[in-house]
Amino acid sequence: MKLKFICAFLLLFLVSNGAFAQEEGTTGSMHLMVPTTARTIGLGSVATTAVKGMNPVEAMASNPSGLSDNTGTAALFSRMNYVADIGISTFGVAQNLGTRNLALTFTAWNFGDIARQTEAKPEIEDGVTYSASTSVIGVSYSRQLTDRIATGVTFKASNERIDDLSQSRVTVDGGMTYTVGESGLRFGVALLNFGPKSAFSGDGLIRFNRITNQPANAAQTPFRIAAEDFESPAALNFGATYTRSLAGSASATLVGNFRSTSLGPDVYTGGVELGFRNLLFVRGGYQGITGGNDNSMYTGLSAGAGLNIDVSGFQMSVDYAYRATNYFTAPQTITVGLKF
Repeated sequence: MKLKFICAFLLLFLVSNGAFAQEEGTTGSMHLMVPTTARTIGLGSVATTAVKGMNPVEAMASNPSGLSDNTGTAALFSRMNYVADIGISTFGVAQNLGTRNLALTFTAWNFGDIARQTEAKPEIEDGVTYSASTSVIGVSYSRQLTDRIATGVTFKASNERIDDLSQSRVTVDGGMTYTVGESGLRFGVALLNFGPKSAFSGDGLIRFNRITNQPANAAQTPFRIAAEDFESPAALNFGATYTRSLAGSASATLVGNFRSTSLGPDVYTGGVELGFRNLLFVRGGYQGITGGNDNSMYTGLSAGAGLNIDVSGFQMSVDYAYRATNYFTAPQTITVGLKF
């Protein structure tokens, strides 16, 4: 049975090669690529191998097999003040079932009221607005195959709505983690956002025009514009972490990751976290590209801090992250996690 699980994941990653065949700039649903939890962002925005002590609900966002670290019940709430006054809220809960774990997550983007501008009326008018929304629901399952190998999968249903246009899609995340005994070293691989093409639809694609050679006083005929299909933002991550105890009840964790995407150049990230008495943590990270033009709004730098608070019957963590940008107010994130 364990061999079947491993073979299934290897087959998944081989099939995923087709997900990276698109040309740069032909993908959509980019919200699926935005990390929304503080500890992950502070370490460079990727945690393919879950950092020791990380809330499993947060860990599975980068690699579903990270959910296997859950030994009881875990919950998480995160709030990010994103660019352009966009708010992102994430909630998740996980439950251990022996060698298996189940989890449910929900993420919602709040764009606020947006000034309406149309082809006919490009000028902004006071009080004339429209709304947009994005939401993602995820269901995750993980299994501890051995004391060293864990696997996991997440099914995500996302919906985007812009005024009277919308599109929905289902994507899959799959991953595996390998722990090297008691050495503090971990390796992980994860395929994220693997799924079919999708397209926007709705009344916003309807246009009214007169058919050629119709009389001038003839009624206009409605035409529906065919929206182009676009790919999901698939990404294949390879990561490693190394945690070591230091003198005086301190600890240090190094994080590294390489990402191959369908979006453009490959991405590498690195991060370091210093902990004291498993109570106070400070962390920093950097993200860069391996070639091509870096058109990202981010400088690549991120930083954060966190507290672990042991209360009778449960453990609470509070984390903060800051991600530097070139053009906008830097996104800031606060994440609160509970483990019972």
